[in-house]
Amino acid sequence: LLSQFDPDNTGYISTEKFRSLLQRHGSELDPHKLEVLLALADSNSEGRICYQDFVNLMSNKRSNSFRQAILQGNRRLCSKALLEETGLSLSQRLIRHVAYETLPREIDRKWYYDSYTCCPPPWFMITVTLVAFFLYNGVVLDRFVLQVTHPLYLKNTLLYHPQLRAQAWRYLTYIFMHAGIEHLGLNVVLQLLVGVPLEMVHGAARISFVYVAGIVAGSLAVSVADMTAPVVGSSGGVYALVSAHLANIVMNWSGMKCQFKLLRMAVALICMSFEFGRAVWLRFHPSAYPPCPHPSFMAHLGGVMVGITLGVIVLRNYEQRLQDQTLWWIFLSIYVIFVLFAIFWNIFAYSLLDLKLPPPP
Repeated sequence: LLSQFDPDNTGYISTEKFRSLLQRHGSELDPHKLEVLLALADSNSEGRICYQDFVNLMSNKRSNSFRQAILQGNRRLCSKALLEETGLSLSQRLIRHVAYETLPREIDRKWYYDSYTCCPPPWFMITVTLVAFFLYNGVVLDRFVLQVTHPLYLKNTLLYHPQLRAQAWRYLTYIFMHAGIEHLGLNVVLQLLVGVPLEMVHGAARISFVYVAGIVAGSLAVSVADMTAPVVGSSGGVYALVSAHLANIVMNWSGMKCQFKLLRMAVALICMSFEFGRAVWLRFHPSAYPPCPHPSFMAHLGGVMVGITLGVIVLRNYEQRLQDQTLWWIFLSIYVIFVLFAIFWNIFAYSLLDLKLPPPP
C-alpha cells in the first residue's frame, strides 16, 4: 500500500489519493472510523497526509500528530451524532453512555465507542472496592466494618497512627479500614459510580495513579496538618477521582452532553459534603479511647487537591501522552515537592515541636 500511494517513500500520501482510497474501501470500514478519516482529509491544508497517522488510526493507536490534525481543521463530522444512533445493543448503549458521561468532544466519544473492547475490564476499581475493602475486615477479623468504638479498631496493622508513622505501609493501607458502615457505604457508592466509568475510558494505569496519589496525599496531609490523629478510610482516593471528574465537567460544561449532569453533580457534592461533615464532627467528638482522638478529616482535603490538579490533567487529555503536557509536569513537580516536604516533616518536625502524641495502640 505504501509503495503504491507513496512511490517516492516520503512518508506522506496526497489527499487526492487518500480520498480515492476511501471511496474504494470505505464500505469495508466502520462508519465512525471512516468519518474520522474524512475529517483528517478535510482538515489538512497542505495537500498531503502522514502515512503513519493513517496506520495509527487503522490500528486503533491515536498519535498526538493525528489529534492535532483533527483539532486544527474544521472537524466536519458528516454523519449524525453518536447519541442519535438507534438499534444498539445493551452493551453498546452502556459504552455510549459512559462516553457521554466522561468525554466532552464528539470526536473523542466516537473514537472511544469504536475502539473500546472491555479488554481489560475495569479491574482496578472493582478489585479495590469489592475485594480489598472486605478482605481484611471480613476474613481476618470476621467483621466487615469496625466501628470506632470496637476494641480492635486501633489494634491492627492497617490504619495510620502518628506513633507508628515509621511503618511506611500505613500511609497506603489505611484505606482498608473505615469508621463505620456509613463511612464505608458512601465511599463504595462514589467509588463504583464514578471510578468504574472513568477507568473504562482512561484505563487502569491513569485512574490507579490518581487514586493512589490521592491516598498518599491524604495520609501525608494528616501527618502535616493534624499531627496527633490517626487516619482510616479511602476518602483520599475517592475524593481525588470525584473532584477531578466534577472539575472536568465544569471546565467542559458546554461540551458535556450527559443527561442530568447538573443533578448528578448535585448528588455527588451532597454525598461528599455529608461524608466530609460527618468526618469533621467525628474528629472533634469525644474519643472512645482517650487520649487517642478520632480519625482526621484532612485526608479528604488532600484528595481534593490531587483531584483538581493532577486528576484534571489526567482526565482532560484522553488518549494523549501525559509526558507531552507542560501543565502535567508542573503539577507533578508540585506533588513530588509536597511528598518530599511531608517526608522530611515526619522525620524532624515531630521531635522539634515536642508534641504529646497519643500512645501506640
